[in-house]
Amino acid sequence: MEAENVYQVFDWLWCSAQLTEADIAKLSELGIEALINLAPPTASNALPGEAELVAGQGITYIQIPVAWEQPRLSQLEQFFAVLKAFEGHKVWVHCAKNKRASAFIYFYRRLCLAEEEVIATYPMNEIWTPNSIWQTFIGNVLSASA
Repeated sequence: MEAENVYQVFDWLWCSAQLTEADIAKLSELGIEALINLAPPTASNALPGEAELVAGQGITYIQIPVAWEQPRLSQLEQFFAVLKAFEGHKVWVHCAKNKRASAFIYFYRRLCLAEEEVIATYPMNEIWTPNSIWQTFIGNVLSASA
């Protein structure tokens, strides 16, 4: 894959930064059935026509445009609902740099799968250290779910 920060989290879940057209062409070979894009369409490295390219591969395309400076709990809940809907299927999650995606996967691992903190932080901790906005968001979400 040409995309940056590509990680296979489970046998059914991958995440990365923005995919290229060539990457999208390879998704069906991996058996990917759904792609979740957490970047807004205005992201500086957004791929024009991504939804059509993904759909053309017979893959479900879902965009949950999370503003970098203002992630919302409702978007995280939507992400959880999509993963639940595609349970038993292979899913790829991406955003611009795999920061939003890895953070949302962290939440999924902590809150939905009840994994220990040290395990759930993979691959987020491999990619980045959340900035103050995201540290606050993470703290608020974890406090609300406790």
